[in-house]
Order: sequence, then structure tokens, then C-alpha cells
Amino acid sequence: MTDLDLDVRWHAGEPSRGRSAAPPIQVHKAAPNTVLLRQSFAGNFEAPFLYLLFGEDRAFLLDTGATADAAGFPLRETVDTLIEDWLRVHPKDSYELIVAHSHAHGDHVAADGQFTDRPRTRLVGHTAEEVAAFFGIGAWPRDTARVDLGGRVLEVIPTPGHHPSAVAVYDGATGMLLTGDTVYPGRLYVQDFPAFQESLRTLCDFSALHPVSVVLGAHIEMPARPFRDFPLGSTRHPNEAPLPMTAGDLQSVRDAAARIAGRPGAHRFANFIIWNGPCRRESAVQAVRLFLFRAFGR
Repeated sequence: MTDLDLDVRWHAGEPSRGRSAAPPIQVHKAAPNTVLLRQSFAGNFEAPFLYLLFGEDRAFLLDTGATADAAGFPLRETVDTLIEDWLRVHPKDSYELIVAHSHAHGDHVAADGQFTDRPRTRLVGHTAEEVAAFFGIGAWPRDTARVDLGGRVLEVIPTPGHHPSAVAVYDGATGMLLTGDTVYPGRLYVQDFPAFQESLRTLCDFSALHPVSVVLGAHIEMPARPFRDFPLGSTRHPNEAPLPMTAGDLQSVRDAAARIAGRPGAHRFANFIIWNGPCRRESAVQAVRLFLFRAFGR
């Protein structure tokens, strides 16, 4: 199993004394064939993570970020450069790119248009039906599918709850489980709670049968201090919590969800917060917190 370098200090957002502004896309090579990309806060407060995985025959990009405009968010240019670098070391006459999504919310699909005219590129649709058809998932969401990149096989696992077309992606080469917005160190917004619980059980059952070395989601919304979160909409994240989580964290989210089922509202835990329903009161609190954070840094 390939070891991953995940010891990354991501840019905290707004530039401070002695620190320059972040580039539109931060790039970290966790391994020669595994790249983490993060949209910077200057482009969008969501600052989502994207993942580019290389196989012998094709590459796999998970998510396209929160901004469509290539001038402000040059995703295709960045991906093309990374692929060109890969092919210089691993030359191929033809090399394909699959552009997939953890789910279809706007901060994960916005730059799809940058890839629509790219040669040798397959772009996955946004609905559960389109995702199932592309990967060959028979009975959604019970079945899974395997994607062979050439010497590297990914498993696509339906995980509705946050969004109807949500999936997790498991990479057997590294033991990495990519969970999108289903599990990450932040606010887990649940649209369909029974589906969310079932997806968490699926991920826990899967991790019991497969060597999961790390769980990586699509955002960081909490500082290193437990039970706290950055205000919704903040473009500054000093002292962020680390992105990597564990299979044990999957079990913690599963167990927490079981305890709060039927209890709407925002429920805080050490390294995640479950939003069960629209949480209008918490949303109003977040707006006040954002104002105070911007005005006074707290």
C-alpha cells in the first residue's frame, strides 16, 4: 500500500503579515500518483478539496470546485499541467481523464464547463441516475462499482443523505477513502436523515472489510480546538483542524447520528457537527458570528 504525505499546512485565507496570498488553487502531491488540490478562500469561502488520481491508462478527478470562471479558477490548466508532468515520466500514446463528483452541489461541480471540450475526457453527470449509469451501479444505493485506472482500481460507493447523488471513492492502492461532504471535519448538512444513517452504516461496514488508511472529505470548517467551528461564510481559517480523519471517525459519526435521529438542529461533537434539517436558528447565529469574526476576529 502506497504511503501518503498528508502533513500539509494549507493557507489560512486572508493574507497576514509576512505571508502572501494563496494561489487560486493550492496543489499538494501526497504521492507521485495522488494529488490533493484545494480552492483558495479568495475564490470561494467553501475552499473545497479536489482529488486527482493517476493510473497507468487514465486519471480520475473528483470534483471541480466552486467557481466556473477559468480566469479566477484555472482548474483545467492546473489539471492539464499535472497530467503533462505525469506523462513525461509515464509516456502514453493516449491518456484519458474521468471527471467525477462526490455530489452535485454547486461548490463541487462549478468548473465542469472547463472540461466539456477537452479531448479524451469523460464527464460524469450530476443525478443519481446518471452517476449509476456511468459507473454501472445496478441497484442504487445498495450496489457499488469498480473503476480501473490501469493498475489502480477505485471503488465507487453510493452515499446519499447529504445529496441524492453523493458517492464515496475508495482507493485500494493507498487505502484512502474520499467521503465528499458526508464526513469531514466540519458541518455535516443532512438532507435525508434515514439515507444519511444508512450511508454511514455502509461506510463503516466497508471500512471493516477493507484497509482504510485515511478518510478525506471535501472541506475543513473547524479549528484544531474541539467542538468549535469557523463561522459559515468565513474566508479566514486560522489554526485549522487537520483534513485527515480515520475509520474510527466514521464510526463516531454513525453513532452520533443514531443518537440524534429525530432531533432537528445543530449537534456539536469534537471534530464534526451534524446539521439535522434546515437549522434556521443556527443559521441566524452563524450570520451573527460571521459579522463578529470579520469585525473583531473572534
